[in-house]
Amino acid sequence: MSALPLHRETVRPEWIDYNGHMSEAFYVLVFGFATDRMMIETGLNSEYRERTGCSLYTVESHIRYLRDVAEGDRLAVRTRVLGTDAKKTRFAHELYVLGPDAQDDAEPGPDAEPVATSELLALHVDQQAGRTAPFPDRVREHLAALTEAAPSWAGRSIAEVPAAR
Repeated sequence: MSALPLHRETVRPEWIDYNGHMSEAFYVLVFGFATDRMMIETGLNSEYRERTGCSLYTVESHIRYLRDVAEGDRLAVRTRVLGTDAKKTRFAHELYVLGPDAQDDAEPGPDAEPVATSELLALHVDQQAGRTAPFPDRVREHLAALTEAAPSWAGRSIAEVPAAR
């Protein structure tokens, strides 16, 4: 179980594409909402942004689409902090489909496999200065305390496709 609360969504009809499953753009949307949740939980909320002019900017991401997601599916996103330093943090999201009869506060089972994953690198940015800035000690310490070992799938990149001969 993650130290951060799960983010939850239900797949809306407008998220379904011409292939009859959730469009790739909406996986990104759900992962973005989970990032927002992580920011709130670690002290990088709207009040912090208004007071300091600083925010977290995603600068790199890698998404894996592992299984189709259907309209009405109930989703849960687990977020793991994988590392942090003075100005950046690396984290990952795992998207699960909960069973149709699952309670609102249900967690993915111990053998549940994610239907999609996202690994991200984000920088703490002073928006007025237009450059990175150190995290406040409290935020950096909170992120560091949440740090977990990276899952086996993290750190991968897209494999090259050899040229046709």
